[in-house]
Amino acid sequence: MSLVEATTNVVAGYGLSVGGQLLIFPIVGLETTFRQSLQVGLLFTVLSLGRSYALRRLFEHLGAHSFSSGKMGGRDA
Repeated sequence: MSLVEATTNVVAGYGLSVGGQLLIFPIVGLETTFRQSLQVGLLFTVLSLGRSYALRRLFEHLGAHSFSSGKMGGRDA
């Protein structure tokens, strides 16, 4: 189910990104084609996935380091 959740999150985020661009870009004076919006949405989705992955690894590392040094949640035990 984690894979289904993650996939749903990515697909929903991509759709929201593209839809948001189509609505917001003209308001701020940016004109793009539908194809350009799909491409920009894809690029931001890839960046978002990379950010999420890096932060997850960082927090897992910090959590593992915290437990191995006798600390819990960053506080002394």
